[in-house]
Amino acid sequence: MSRLEGKVLVAQGGGPTPVINQSVVGVALEARKFTQVSSIYGAVHGVRGIIEENFVDLTRETTHNLEQVADTPSSGLLSTRDKPDEEYCARMFKVMQAHDIRYFFYVGGNDSSDTVRIVNEQAQQANYELRAIHIPKTIDNDLMENDHCPGFGSAARFVAQAFTGVNLDNRALKGVYIGVVMGRHAGFLTASSALGRKYYDDGPHLVYVPERAFDTEKFLADVDRVYSKFGMCTIAVSEGISDKDGNPMITKLMGEERDAHGNLQLSGTGALGDLLSQTIKDGLKLKRVRSDTYGYLQRCFMGCRSDRDAHEAREVGEKAVQYAMWDNVDGSIAIRRPVLNYSVDYELVPIEKVAGKTRHMPDNFINADANGVTEDFLNYCRPLLGSDFPQAHRLRAPMVPKILHK
Repeated sequence: MSRLEGKVLVAQGGGPTPVINQSVVGVALEARKFTQVSSIYGAVHGVRGIIEENFVDLTRETTHNLEQVADTPSSGLLSTRDKPDEEYCARMFKVMQAHDIRYFFYVGGNDSSDTVRIVNEQAQQANYELRAIHIPKTIDNDLMENDHCPGFGSAARFVAQAFTGVNLDNRALKGVYIGVVMGRHAGFLTASSALGRKYYDDGPHLVYVPERAFDTEKFLADVDRVYSKFGMCTIAVSEGISDKDGNPMITKLMGEERDAHGNLQLSGTGALGDLLSQTIKDGLKLKRVRSDTYGYLQRCFMGCRSDRDAHEAREVGEKAVQYAMWDNVDGSIAIRRPVLNYSVDYELVPIEKVAGKTRHMPDNFINADANGVTEDFLNYCRPLLGSDFPQAHRLRAPMVPKILHK
């Protein structure tokens, strides 16, 4: 097979993550090692930057600054929510041909993988030699074929630490607290809230994910039981929870505003937290009930990165280049976990196995009551949070005997 010579183009799509820049830098630095690469371009604002020819020349970026960007959260090349169709991808492909792009790497989630699929098909139909590889990223952890996704570990670390702090606060001044976490169809990120628990009465005491139907009466019974036992209740809930008929709970307060991909708009509002708080106040007559919506916080929070997540995000970028250059193939990079303790390997899988599909939490990760997670999930997720995950501690000093109030 002859060596394919030309330029490299890398882009980022969808929501940013704490480690997505690691993947782009992995591509840029690894591609520099191959003599068949004449230049390495980065598309500004993802696929929209491609059709508008907004490219930066990463070949001329210093290695030092690339490494600094790699350690910075969010999308260094900026991103887009555009969801390309056949016509859109045809315009992208025309630009790639004009610039002699022979290697296309797109870092993104479900929709980004589908874009890679379409572009690759169009290149084949035009008999244009192009290697197109999807590089996984998503804090939702919902890509098929992957044990876990780059970006999830760091976001999960943030959620776990946030709920650790919330639990300490709620224990000091007892009440009911609801934290609404990102997760449209998959509950991995919300479930990670349980990783900070240490003592038997630590929260979150209840965890609700989209993989199980949400029942308001059962929810109130769960809260009442926990509050009666501990005098407090900390709750983690996915923004995408729905009733038994599949209707998102958030629509009970809002209309059906949708984003550019046609998805119901779930982020950017505290409506679900307000709805659940009022439900508890009305149903259980409790006064101290508070809620927060985490929204975008976990996507780019500085100083809360998992070292393991960062290393793997770098490696998926490097492996994408290696597959394209050495093996001259297309596809999607998948992270595998081949051993019981912890290690990862990388495999190139057909793009059709990932594109446009959603992975859900397996049944053994969710408890029988549909209000918490299992040890299987904790064992799965714990290594992804990094090697230095902090723990909270309590005073152990004995109580002083009472004199006046025996």
